Parts: sequence; C-alpha cells; structure tokens
Amino acid sequence: MPSFDEVLKEAGEFGRFQKRVFFLLCQTGITFSFLFASVVFLGQAPDNYWCRIPGAAELSERCGWTLEDERNFTILPLLLGNGSSSGKCERLDVVWDTSASCASPLARYGNHSAGNLPLTACHDNWVYKQPHSSIVSEYNLVCGNVWMLDLSQAILNLGFLTGAFTLGYAADRYGRILIYLLSCLGVGICGIIVAFAPNFTLFVIFRFLQGVFGKGTWMTCYVIVTEIVGSDQRIVGIVIQIFFTLGIMILPGIAYLIPTWQGIQLAISLPNFLFLLYYWVVPESPRWLLTRKKGEKALKIMHNIAKHNGKYLSPHYSEITISNEEVSNPSFLDLVRTPRMRRNTLILMYAWFTSALIYQGLIMRIGIVGGNLFLEFFISGAVELPAALLILVTIDRFGRRLPFAISNIVAGIACFITTFLPEGILAVVCGLLVLLLPETKGISLPETVEDVEQLSSHFGKCGKKRKHQDTNSYI
Repeated sequence: MPSFDEVLKEAGEFGRFQKRVFFLLCQTGITFSFLFASVVFLGQAPDNYWCRIPGAAELSERCGWTLEDERNFTILPLLLGNGSSSGKCERLDVVWDTSASCASPLARYGNHSAGNLPLTACHDNWVYKQPHSSIVSEYNLVCGNVWMLDLSQAILNLGFLTGAFTLGYAADRYGRILIYLLSCLGVGICGIIVAFAPNFTLFVIFRFLQGVFGKGTWMTCYVIVTEIVGSDQRIVGIVIQIFFTLGIMILPGIAYLIPTWQGIQLAISLPNFLFLLYYWVVPESPRWLLTRKKGEKALKIMHNIAKHNGKYLSPHYSEITISNEEVSNPSFLDLVRTPRMRRNTLILMYAWFTSALIYQGLIMRIGIVGGNLFLEFFISGAVELPAALLILVTIDRFGRRLPFAISNIVAGIACFITTFLPEGILAVVCGLLVLLLPETKGISLPETVEDVEQLSSHFGKCGKKRKHQDTNSYI
C-alpha cells in the first residue's frame, strides 16, 4: 500500500490548490507581526506633558487660559527657580483656588521665590498635549508608572506562552482549521476590547487574551501549510516568515497615518475577522485526519486537492487506514516522554526562547533610541528580507540544521561585539545546541512520537541519508 506522501505526490505536492491555501494563510504572518511589535507605536512616549497643579483646571477655565498658557504658568516657575525639575514628575506643592490671580497665580506666595517653593511628586494629575496618542498618555504610564508599559508587553508574551501550550494542544486534539478560525475570532474580539478598555487593568487582561489567540493563529497556519505540501516543498514555512517581515515593514506606515493608539489598535485587529472566510476555502489537514482515524474525510480532501491541481487519483484508493495501533490522544508528556523527543523539545524550546528574546529586544530598543522611529522601524524589517532569501537559496543545499546553527552563532557574536549584550552568549549557545538536532532535509514528516524517536536513524554519523522507512499512515 502506498504511503500518504506517495499519494500526495500523485495529487500534487505544491500545485494550484496548495499555492492558493499557502497564499491565504501567509496573510496571518502579517497580522501576527502587527500584534508582536505594536507596542513600539502603541506605547510611544509623549513629548509634551506636565503635572497639573490642583485647582489649575478651574482657574484655567475662569481665566480663559489656553493649554499653553496653563503650561507656562506651571512649568516656567520651575525652570526659572529650580532648573533640575522639568515639571513632568513633580510639581510645586501649592494649590490654586479662587483667590489666585489670573495674571500671576503665584503672587500670593510673594514671600518665597519660585526656587524656594516646596516640590511634591506627581501621582495622577498629568496633562498631555496629545492625550490619546498612545497608551502612555491614556493610562498615565509615565514617571513612577513607566514600568507598567514593559509589564503590558510581558503580559502579551505570557499570552503567547499560554496560547502555545493550550491552543497547540487543542489543535492536535480538535483539528488545525477549527482552532485557527476560533483563534482569529478571538484575536479580533479581544483587539476591539483592548482599543476601548477604560482602564489599564482591562487593557492588560485582554492584551493577554489577544496574545493567547494570536499565538493560536500563527502556530496553526504554519502547521496547516507544512502538512499539505510534500517533504520537498516544506521550505514554504520560511516564506511565511517573509510575510511576518512584510508586516514589520507595513506597521510603521499604519502608525504614521493614524494619529491615535486606538485607531492603530483597531487597524491591526480588524483584519483578523476576514480570515473567518477561510472556513470555505481552507480544508482540514489530511495528515491530522489520518492520525485521528478519519480516513474517509482525508481521502475526500485528497481527491479535492488532486482535482484542483489538474491531477487524478486512482479509483482503487477507496479508503484510508492506519496500519499500526490506533493513535492515542496527544498530551504534553509526549514532548518529554522519550529520550530523543525530550532532547529535541528542550533544544527547540531554548532556541525559540533565545530568538524571541534577542529579536524582540532589538525591536523594542528602536522605540527608545530616538531618531525617526517610523523610518528606523521600516529599515529594521527590510534588512530581514535578504536573510530570508539567503536561507531559501541555501536550505536545500546545506539542510536545516547547519544554517540554523550558523545564523545563531553569527547573530550572537555580532550582538556581543557591537553592544556587549549578554543575550549574544545565549544565541551562540543556541547555535551549538541546534547541531544536536536531527536533520530533516528531504524526509517525510514524523506522524507520531515513535517516528521522532526513529528520525535519527535516517542519517549516519556524517549526515548521509539512509534508506527511507515507511510512515505509519497508509492509503
């Protein structure tokens, strides 16, 4: 009986059907990059703000001051009398009441020079020239609250971690496309709620949930694409990363055109609802259906793939069966239950941790070094394109493992030399650990934990590929 990969080859490994599904799912890479890096623009530090003196709002209304007039009466005495204070994180310890003069509100304190007036820390009475430009001005994430901006991104990353475990498991249990569609719906709904969150607490709660569902969209679209193409075409996963890079390049344009953080948040969240239309055009992964003993559905999808690709499956392909023991329900313990699977899992977890730490750290730094934020962010995305194209050219010649390892080692050395970042050491270690992973160039995807354990047997000590063994799934 022919294996699944042999039938896929007959139906077309990367024909018109796969190209259409591939292009549609690649759009998820763009929206996920928006979510991943949006804090750079959502959390821009405001340029012009100050701490309001109690009673200033009422006095300003009574005197007909403009916002600039109020700022001058508040800030100038500090600058003249106490040059060390900018008026952003502290204010004069005075109160402007109805007896204050419109022309000189500090005249009542005439016995004291401005430099001798007491100062007090500002807590929650800031005034912003552009109050809705970012979440910093929206939720007063300045001065003693500046750490809360970093907290919001940490909460998002926690959502990514939670989504990887929960929705990754759910995709194995209940199907790729179902979890993908639910995740797209979740990202869109949570994104809208984030945009209109009345306080910071609700903001971070739904930012967390948006991270959970966002990770679900990214993982499942990647898995679907790699599972419906042949082993020789699995470099399509790299092209998905290119669409992530395109999203990084598009994001500063969106932020430049939209002046408020709520507008940016809606612009990067609403497109996820369009992905719900994929229900009618993107099928369930036939590989997953095989592992769930749903051979008839898998066969129907294979015939549909062949039809769209202009191919024809032999009529004697009447059913799909699993020749080995019935596949059990997956669990987290399967990732560490056997020696080789455990080793591969730990190495890849470390690799993803290191890559995310360094990549996100470099992106976040763009938001604090000054300069033209929009142009610098665009350039940071554009420089990724040559790297992606280089991988596409070299991956079939040198395999997966060696380029992965060399990239991490070079990146680590570059980070360490240029800025003495300790993260550089992490990247170098990651590159060395990757060399312990099995090479997957040109072999069939493992369907079970047992297949992973046998994966290294496909190669000799020098990396030479041995005779291919049949997979567990048959038609």
